[in-house]
Amino acid sequence: MTIADLLTSAARADPSRPVVTFYDLETGERTELSLTTTMNWVAKTANMLQDTLGADDESTVGVLLPIHWETVVWLLAVWVVGSAVSLEPSHPVVVVDPETLEVAGDADDIVALSLRPLGGRFTSPLPPGVIDYNADVGGHGDRFTAYYPPRSSSVAVRDADGIVTHADLVADSADRYPDGARVLLVGDRDTAALMPAILGALHAKGSLVLVRSRSPESDADRIAAIAETERVTVG
Repeated sequence: MTIADLLTSAARADPSRPVVTFYDLETGERTELSLTTTMNWVAKTANMLQDTLGADDESTVGVLLPIHWETVVWLLAVWVVGSAVSLEPSHPVVVVDPETLEVAGDADDIVALSLRPLGGRFTSPLPPGVIDYNADVGGHGDRFTAYYPPRSSSVAVRDADGIVTHADLVADSADRYPDGARVLLVGDRDTAALMPAILGALHAKGSLVLVRSRSPESDADRIAAIAETERVTVG
């Protein structure tokens, strides 16, 4: 099974269920995405990757994003295209937010996310050649077909320690959570923890509750209140 297969299987089982609920404790944003809505964002982003940025099964995309609902979209989109995710900037295509824009370096294509509530675009000009993701992605199609579909042996993650395949990630996340789990993930820029979490939630027919906090200890009371409100069962 590939990650694309896992996502498709989850969508067929219960497309209307929430799969990601996101809180930003700095901006006050709360965004909830059903599986159907998530699939729509993933399809548009995958079409952007494939048709505009030329990503394929030999590409690696640097994803330099924090814990955020749009990061979930980007991870899944890279995987359904058949490309690999890296958390490093030294790749032809790099996806950044305002805090990581300066480290994108000499990438051929830089896609920037404002991370404003409701998927808002940037309100000030970006450097020449940088693509404003939220201004561009809406023009791409709601359905996606990969030119080079991923296989179970395809590389899903590439890092300093080597590679992780689709089969590896799918298998490692299979029994991570109990059925129907509501999984709490708190932090700022730990994208590495987000990858197995979203796949584990898909396997469990559950959902993620993401809380972006720069100081989880200081925000402990607010996080506890969110966990109770959202009926978190793991975290």
